[in-house]
Amino acid sequence: MFKSLHPNIRVRIYTSFLSRIIGSMIFPFMAIYFTDKINATAAGILLLVNVVIQFLAGLYGGFLADILGRKRLMVVGETMKLIAFTGMLMVNAPWGTSAIATFAMMLVISIATGFINPAAEAMLIDVSTKETRAFMYSVNYWAVNLSLMLGLMIGGWLFKTHFFELLIGLVMMSVVTLWMTSALITETLQTEKNRVQIQYGLLPLMRSYQTVIKDIPFVLFTLGGIAILTLEFQRNNFVAVRLEQEIVPRAFAWMEGHEVMVDGVRLLSILTVVNTIMIVLFTAVISKWIKNKPEQPIMYAGFILFGCGYAFMAFSNHIPGLFLAVVILSVGELLYVPTRQSMLADIVDDRKRGAYMAFNGFVFQFGKMFGAVGIIVGEAIGGTSMAVLYIVFVMLGIAFTRVAIIKKSVAVPASSHLHS
Repeated sequence: MFKSLHPNIRVRIYTSFLSRIIGSMIFPFMAIYFTDKINATAAGILLLVNVVIQFLAGLYGGFLADILGRKRLMVVGETMKLIAFTGMLMVNAPWGTSAIATFAMMLVISIATGFINPAAEAMLIDVSTKETRAFMYSVNYWAVNLSLMLGLMIGGWLFKTHFFELLIGLVMMSVVTLWMTSALITETLQTEKNRVQIQYGLLPLMRSYQTVIKDIPFVLFTLGGIAILTLEFQRNNFVAVRLEQEIVPRAFAWMEGHEVMVDGVRLLSILTVVNTIMIVLFTAVISKWIKNKPEQPIMYAGFILFGCGYAFMAFSNHIPGLFLAVVILSVGELLYVPTRQSMLADIVDDRKRGAYMAFNGFVFQFGKMFGAVGIIVGEAIGGTSMAVLYIVFVMLGIAFTRVAIIKKSVAVPASSHLHS
């Protein structure tokens, strides 16, 4: 089945897997790096600036992907990443380090990522069909989770002691992904022959996104996605802080004469590994099961299971219960991610796929922001009220998504009558 996917899809899954494995050994730990080198406040500000820059670059990248082409933008982005990774290696070498230069290189990487992602997302839709999309997104999701799990596990052990060696690995991997992108991917943007002069300025950019914002079904679908993803970003924010404060450290014997101390932070990391292992092990089973079944009911069931799992994690300290909650939310995730992605591909306007996929990036950025706000809100209202709030978010997610799909299905027949 994987071999039947378009070569571009297979190459993109390989390159994304390779770059994420090494990337997740380094980038999730950069908060620790900047805290050590400067201080915690500076680390927070620098990483926030980084998120904003990547988001803005993504908006421009989505616009450029629709006029320059998917492959060209991906190659530009991969080249920028290779230059920036080499720069990071130079300023974190045994002969000297510079935190400010490292941050400057990270900004270049963020801009490059902002260019690559919308172009790659648009390309995946270009070369897939309605029948293959749920499978394609399932495989992609599986590969992302496996690479993150491997990267985080290795990075956790090596980041503090072998940072320079990890950066060498990152540069070498970047050479491979740049070669694969430039040599193995084909351009998928169909350009019109007698095209008007291309404009790259702010006004055409605004006009491009104006049409996206006027697409009410798509905007509602995006709001539904934000409501659901807000829950996912609670894990490393409110849930992490709560477990760290409330779980009493205790020793667990895992072998005769060997004990391991488990506190809130370690418990959360074990729960995260369980979530990732579930996704890695059961993606194939679930994607086979949902094939040729109606997508909407499966997606809504996924939303509900996902929300119920997080709601339990918001207030409970019952350790077996927390593991069960993670199993439930993982099943929810396996159900809703491929079905929602496949429906997203149906909702976007084919002529502006790059811009639409960049706008869809709002889901992650706002999810992250609401995730951070969750710490402050949770402090004020407590775990049980947060659980209720999570369920409200699930209901909003279902409502927005349902209205978006109804509006889209009403709009499509109307427009097809106009064309006929």
